[in-house]
Amino acid sequence: MKKKVLVVLAGCGVRDGSEIQESVVTLLALDRAGVEAVCAAPNITSSQCVDHFRGTVTQESRNVLTESARIARGEIVPLGQIKPAEIDAVVLPGGLGVATNLSNFHTAKEEATVEPTLKNLLLTVQAAGKPLGFLCLAPVIAAILFGAQGLRYTIGDDEELAAKLARYGAQHVNCAPTDAVTDAKLKIVTTPAFMLAERLSELETGVDKLVSELLKLA
Repeated sequence: MKKKVLVVLAGCGVRDGSEIQESVVTLLALDRAGVEAVCAAPNITSSQCVDHFRGTVTQESRNVLTESARIARGEIVPLGQIKPAEIDAVVLPGGLGVATNLSNFHTAKEEATVEPTLKNLLLTVQAAGKPLGFLCLAPVIAAILFGAQGLRYTIGDDEELAAKLARYGAQHVNCAPTDAVTDAKLKIVTTPAFMLAERLSELETGVDKLVSELLKLA
């Protein structure tokens, strides 16, 4: 049977949801690896909406699941309906929605929290010995949830962000955009993606590495 990998989306767009190119390249890498990809997103209101042409916040109300469906071409499942026992791994592309919709990391003054449905899913999947993958900004969620277990991860070479995540106990490793960092003990793989990548081909190489490592652990 094909392995089934869950791709969790946070909306549609780098500034207020999931980074579209990272999401599509992830789906492509999973398809090339011969696994079944299932897209899901929480059925919640987006914390903010951004005009990606002007770079300004707009006064709109959008649903994270509905917006994520744009990337998934309509084939998406509400995150709350996902059964952890039926999936073999989970991947989260980056984008600011990771820190605004899937967590409150962008605005949290104290300890950040993860969206409850996603938190429960990731903790359950990881506790079952199944691997997790995080791209670009998404490792902030890994740090929040698994930092206390000594997580080794990467967000590229952003020392300021790494220092903020150190409060959770996570250990940052500098990494090129064409590579990935694997925490074999926790079965968590991370790659910098567009935290550092300057070309789509660099992004693709790093995502391919993450997917390859992830499937070795699945």
